[in-house]
Amino acid sequence: MRLRTLFTTGAVALGVLATAGAPSAVAEQTASAQLRVTIGTPRAQAHTTTAGADVAATCTINKITINRYSECEWVAVHVDVIKVVDGEPVIEGTADFDVKHQMTLKAGSANWGEKFTISKARTTGQGKGVAVEVAAKSASGTKASVSFPQGHTLDSAAGGSVAYTTAIAPKKILAKAKTAYTYTFTKAGYTPGSVSYGSAVYRCDNYYGSSRTNRSGCAFPEVPTGVSMVGLARIDEGIRALRSRGGHYGDPNGGKPLHWMINKKQEAKNRAAVCPRTAPPAMQRAGRTSCDEYPFASTKEGGTHLAANQREITWVKVSENKSQGGRITAWRGQMHVMDGDPFYVIA
Repeated sequence: MRLRTLFTTGAVALGVLATAGAPSAVAEQTASAQLRVTIGTPRAQAHTTTAGADVAATCTINKITINRYSECEWVAVHVDVIKVVDGEPVIEGTADFDVKHQMTLKAGSANWGEKFTISKARTTGQGKGVAVEVAAKSASGTKASVSFPQGHTLDSAAGGSVAYTTAIAPKKILAKAKTAYTYTFTKAGYTPGSVSYGSAVYRCDNYYGSSRTNRSGCAFPEVPTGVSMVGLARIDEGIRALRSRGGHYGDPNGGKPLHWMINKKQEAKNRAAVCPRTAPPAMQRAGRTSCDEYPFASTKEGGTHLAANQREITWVKVSENKSQGGRITAWRGQMHVMDGDPFYVIA
C-alpha cells in the first residue's frame, strides 16, 4: 500500500552505549571485597516505521527505541559481589535487575520529563542488600535533576524520575546532546562498583521563536519525519512520475530519506542549477510559470547533487508553489526539522 497520509514520525532502535567502571578495580585487585557491574550486550539495529507523534516508543531489552518525541530504553544490569582470595576473585553472590526508562520530549517546550523503574533484583548469596544511587547529566544548556530514593536496596523495586530544563534564546538551535546515566552500587564491607550508559541523542531549538513568542521544543533528530504533497495536483503528480521511473529519494516506501538544509546561498545555487529562468511557451499558456524542483532546493540532495534520473522539475502555478511552501514551513515547525535532519515526502 502506498503511503498517502501524513507521515509524521518513525522509530529507530539503537544499541545501548555503556561503560562499566568496576571491572578495572577487580583487575587491579586493590581491595579484598568488591562489587563488579556489567550491563547487557548491546544489539545494534536500526529500522524505520510509521508512528504518530503522540505514540510512546515501545521497549525492547538492551535497546533504545525512539520516535520523534519519545524514547524507551531498557537495560539489563548484572552485579557480582566479589571477594579476592589468594589473589583470585571469587564470586560470593549476584544481583540481576532491569532498568526501564520512558522519556517524552515536547514539541512546544524545552522542558520535559522522564520516568524510570528499577525492577526487584534476582539475587544469589551475598547479592542481597546491595544499594544503588542514580545520577543523570545532560549537556548543551539542558539541566537534568534526578528524583530517586538514593541508597535504595535492590531487594525491592523502585521508581524515579528525571526533570529536564533548558533555556534557549530566540532563533537558536542548540547542539545535540544526550543523557549520561550513572549507577553507583554499595554494600557494607565491599568497594563500590558503578556503570554508565547514555540515552538517545536529542536536540532543542527555539528556531522559529521571537522576542514576543517562545517556540522552543526538543526532538530526537535521527528519526525521519514526513511532509505530504498529496492534494497539490501538479507537484504530487511530478513526484509520483519520477518515482515510477525509479527515483527513490524521499520515498517512504523503501527509498532513501532526504536531508533538510539551512543554507540560503546553497539553496539558491541548487535551484538555479536545475530550473530555467523562464517556463516553456506551452507552460506559460497554461499559467504554469513556477518551477518546482525535486528534491527540493533546500535539501542536501537538491540541485545537481543527485544523478539526473533521481531528480525532476515540474512547472506549476505560482499559487501551488506558495501552498507547498506553507505546508513545508508548518511541518518543519511542528516536527522541529533542522539542518541535516532526515525526512520523507508523501506523494
